Amino acid sequence: MDWILLALAGCLECVWAVGLKYTGGFSKPLPSVLTIAAMACSFWLLSLAMKTIPAGTAYAVWTGIGAAGVAIAGMLLFQESRDIARILCILLIVAGVAGLRFFAR
Repeated sequence: MDWILLALAGCLECVWAVGLKYTGGFSKPLPSVLTIAAMACSFWLLSLAMKTIPAGTAYAVWTGIGAAGVAIAGMLLFQESRDIARILCILLIVAGVAGLRFFAR
């Protein structure tokens, strides 16, 4: 269950990181409120997952999901580079996150 909470926390990290792009420096109320809510929920779920998952592993997985997810979102939403080297690097992040999950004690 804690790994599911951690995955949800990572997904919400993607939401708030992408949401920052839409807040206009927190000058737009609705995107700002949604972004802050996603941040709060992401941190809360991360803290719950850390009750049983080691802090280093949980944080690395959380940031890995966020980094890979936001990079993919950038490609889809903001026409950021889809260079093969960039995609391979994202796959390395995903492999690292999967490795941390499968080799965790």
